This record gives sequence, C-alpha cells and structure tokens, in this order.
Amino acid sequence: MSTVLFVFFLYLGVLVMRGLLKALNLNHLRLHGQEIPPEFEGHIQADLLAKTSRYVLETSRMETWESLLDGMVLVFFLFGGLLSGYDTWVNSLSATFHVKGGIFFLGLLYAESLLGVPFSLYRNFVIEKRYGFNTMTLRTWSTDLLKTFLLSSLIGGLLIFGALGLVTWSPKFWWLWVWGFFLTVSIFLMYVSPYVIEPLFFRFEPLRAEGLEDRIRNVLGKAGLKVSRVFQVDASRRSRHSNAYFTGIGRVKRIVLFDTLLEQMNGDEIVAVLAHEAGHWKKRHLLKRLAMTQVLSLAFLYIGFRALQWDGLPALVGLEELSFFGRVVLVGFVGSLLTFPLTPVSTYLSRRHERMADRFAWELTGQPRKLASALVKLAVQNLSNLHPHPLYAWFYYSHPPVVDRVRNLYQGRAGFDNAVST
Repeated sequence: MSTVLFVFFLYLGVLVMRGLLKALNLNHLRLHGQEIPPEFEGHIQADLLAKTSRYVLETSRMETWESLLDGMVLVFFLFGGLLSGYDTWVNSLSATFHVKGGIFFLGLLYAESLLGVPFSLYRNFVIEKRYGFNTMTLRTWSTDLLKTFLLSSLIGGLLIFGALGLVTWSPKFWWLWVWGFFLTVSIFLMYVSPYVIEPLFFRFEPLRAEGLEDRIRNVLGKAGLKVSRVFQVDASRRSRHSNAYFTGIGRVKRIVLFDTLLEQMNGDEIVAVLAHEAGHWKKRHLLKRLAMTQVLSLAFLYIGFRALQWDGLPALVGLEELSFFGRVVLVGFVGSLLTFPLTPVSTYLSRRHERMADRFAWELTGQPRKLASALVKLAVQNLSNLHPHPLYAWFYYSHPPVVDRVRNLYQGRAGFDNAVST
C-alpha cells in the first residue's frame, strides 16, 4: 500500500470511528430516550423528555452533516491537489516570507469560518428557534459574526506574524520561542478578555438580586477565594440557554452569571453552582490543565519542527514539494490523526476534575442536594441528553453524565467514594 493510501485510510478510519460512536450514541437515545431517570422524577415529564430527544437528534444530525462537509473539503484539499494549487498561488503573490505566510494561514482561517456560516444560520434560526432557545435577530447574529471575524483577524494575525517572525529570527530554535510567544499571548488574553473582549458581546451589570452577591462572596471566602466583581450579563438577548463561569485570572478574576440562570434558579442553587466552580480554582484544576496543555504544546512544536525538515513529508499526500506553510498544515493534519486515540485520556482527566469540584461544593456548602437540584434544572432547561451511551460518554464527555452527577450528590459521601471514574 502506498504512503498516500495509508494516510488516506487512516483519516477515513478516524471519520468512521467518529461516525460509529455518534450512531451508537443516537441509537441508545432512541432506545432509552423515553425513560425518566429516578433522579429526575418530578422534574421532567414525558412530553418534555420526548422534546429533549428530538432536540438532541436534530442537533446531532446537523453536526453530522457539518462534519461530513468538513471531511469532504479536507479530503479534496489535501489529496485532490488543492493544497498544492493554493500553495503555489500564495507563493506567487509575494516574495516576502511573512506576507506569504499571513495570506496562507489567514486565508485558511477565513475559508473555515465561511464554511461554518450556513450551519450557524440553520442552528440558530431553525433548530434553536424551533425549540425556544434562540432570541437573536438576524442583525445581532450578523454583528456578532463581524465582531468574531475582526477579533479572529486581529488575534490570528498577531499569532501568525509573530510566529513567522520567530521562525526567521531563530531557524533552529523557533519551536521554543513560538511556544513561549503563544503562552505569553494566552495569559495576556486571560487578563484583558474580561475588560476588552467579553463586553463586545455582553452587557455587564451588578447583580440585581438583593443579597446574592454577599452570599456568593461569603461562601467563596470560606474557600479562601476572592473575586474582584460579580456580574450578570444579558445573555437572554441571544439565547435562553443558561450558564455561569469564572473569567480572568489573578486580581481581575470575576464571576459572570447569565440572566437566564438567575431566572431559573434560586439563591441556594446559584451559590452551589459557584461553589463547584470555586472547587476548580481551589484545587488548581485550571492551572494543572494549563500546565499539561503547555507541556504537550511544547512537545508537539518540537516534533513538528523535526517533521518539517523531513524530505518525505509532502509525499504523504502525493506531492513532491510544499512550502513551509503547506508543510505546517500537513504536520497539523497528521498530528490530529495520531492524537485522536488519546481523546479519552483528556476527557477522563476532565471528568475526574468535575467530580472533585462537585465534592468540593458539597463539602463547602454542606448542601449536596442544592447542587443536584441546580444540575437537574440546567439539564432540563437546556434539553440535555439524559441517556448518552456509556462508550460515547467515556470517549467524548468532558463532564460525567448529568444523571451520574446528580446520583452521586444524592448519595453523598457514599456516592463519591463508589463513583467509577469514567
């Protein structure tokens, strides 16, 4: 078997595996979607459960079509000669390394964004609207798209031109300097995002619920955490989905609550949700995840640096020659195939952190049923899948299935001690 066929069938194997896992998950939902889990009895009725199943099936079908289109485009681009043609065309536009690189990578970024536009429209204005989630107007959607485009161009351009500058400045050690540059920009964005980026999409204002901010500060104070501000945002202008999150780092760390969440939950439940998030901070999950990501990024950059020097690299897709930029794309593609089997490792570690944060919230508040109640409301209001296939959840889920989380919280210490780390 030729090298090209081997790489092609390797990619096809990854696509088939993804499709089989999704089909297994959806078939499991069709078989069990009408069953109300004991932990959800009294919180969800048969008609709402049926609606949940329809929503999950529709969104999954749309994601499947989007994945198929992306896969077909990638096959034609890499194996159909489009990469070579694009590479030759970009190289003919300029003799300057940085200019050619900027056009090459920004062009791919824009093409990928353009492919996603029809699916975004269908997702928001057909599926999300049909199930009562979408509250965006076409004008808001278009404005968000423009803002995202400008931000992607600005940040992407900064990263691309900065990295290419380091490649020319230090041909033998650029992999180390590029890693440090990306890390620096990532940390910088964590600091400025709450003040510069997030306000472009949401309007931030102090909590309106009287006494809630004091309760939040008190429970976080018990964990030894301080936040600069607690805000609510007008998420309901775009969607009825609900959420809450910590943003920023260091002294700019703040809590953000969706106004939809404030409408759906009482004070005890909101405090319990934030106690869970506090568990991630207290146990340094974010720092550990960042450290692990950076170690892997450094290793990948070094391996990529070595692979880019291999003369046989273009032959993997049947080409004789590729520019540095085309080789980078090819290294990224092959790397994604080789790391795909490692997906369950990443999701396992994430699920483990989520269980630890759930337990922390229970121990901090002394009210595990409040967090359980909050999780039930989040799942019901967001039409979350209550019946994922265990294998699909093991492979892809970054959080334990919500039914498992609620069950563990109801059982208290015994539930967490006996929980299987899946």
